[in-house]
Amino acid sequence: SRLPTVRRLADDLGLAPGTVARAYRELETIGVIETRGRNGTFVAATADDATRLAQQAAWAFAERVRALRLTTDEAIAYVTAALRSEPTPS
Repeated sequence: SRLPTVRRLADDLGLAPGTVARAYRELETIGVIETRGRNGTFVAATADDATRLAQQAAWAFAERVRALRLTTDEAIAYVTAALRSEPTPS
């Protein structure tokens, strides 16, 4: 679930924005919420480590794709090709 912005929640609750920002930071530190850059702040998924790491990688990839101005179809094609190829030793 997406959470309201700091300013909106502060206005709704009649609190200072700094108070809400501090609460968000503390909740993020203990893993209750997660910030996804420009996409906002969300309640953290309660998933296993592999799922959580895959979600983080997907968000990072999506942000990079947007920065490169690739289409969704291009990005999916690159991921599909990468998943179908054999891993190369590093």
